Amino acid sequence: MKTYLKIAIFCSFCLIFTALHTCNVYRQQTGSVTNLTETGNWNGLYLKVKLSDKFGYYGEHHYRRRNSQDNLYDFVGRMRQVYNRAGLNIFFNPYFEAVIGPTLVFNFTPRPGDEGFEKVTLEPRIWHQWLFIMPPMGRFKVYHQFRFEHRWKRDNNVGAEHDYTDRYRYKLFAYISINKKKIEEKTLFFSPSAEIFLHSGKSIVYHPFEDFRIYNGIGYVFNEKITFFGGHMWTLGQDPSGFEYSMNHIIRLNIFVGLDARPIDRRMPNINIGY
Repeated sequence: MKTYLKIAIFCSFCLIFTALHTCNVYRQQTGSVTNLTETGNWNGLYLKVKLSDKFGYYGEHHYRRRNSQDNLYDFVGRMRQVYNRAGLNIFFNPYFEAVIGPTLVFNFTPRPGDEGFEKVTLEPRIWHQWLFIMPPMGRFKVYHQFRFEHRWKRDNNVGAEHDYTDRYRYKLFAYISINKKKIEEKTLFFSPSAEIFLHSGKSIVYHPFEDFRIYNGIGYVFNEKITFFGGHMWTLGQDPSGFEYSMNHIIRLNIFVGLDARPIDRRMPNINIGY
């Protein structure tokens, strides 16, 4: 257990060091400016329901808060978003699956009480995802996730128009068992991840690099249906100027729920282990 925990911590530090070093070199070469702009707390419910051998339902529901206007370090002072993503999950084989469906995001005003901003605006999206699942390597499970989003977003400024953009995401993540030889019930695991975001559209001129995220956390498989997960996420995003960057620190707390609606004799295996 101690050996795998050390490996997990080492992987985490490698991801963070690589990201910070890359950003520092780029900043020195281009004269860019990086500022800490936000802290937050994101709470998520992830739902996966197997409806048949080939199809299922996938959903993500998030409640997100951010720091107060006058306190950058309180993490929860203002509402940020209520985020609902749903989709048809298609299982091609044990190593590849896809999802396609709609998203509806409720974006809350960055300035509560300011009449120049609408309290809430709606942001509809269409999204699709490809997930490549690598064969297990001992205690390690590695995933490659490609996600594409087509967004119609409005700023909260009164009278703002919808802005259409496309977003392209790639995420590399792993689950590393700490107390058992594989991910199963009662397993404590570590999960490092790195994700890059690019976007395009008429309004995207100087900032095609939207975001870069390092997310590390600890999870626990409570039973065959429920997994708990929590951790810290560091993000770096490019501002519209092109030479300014925004850095955020987010605490994330998630629950993964896996259900199987197939007949009992066809439920092999239970679906949320190693979610």
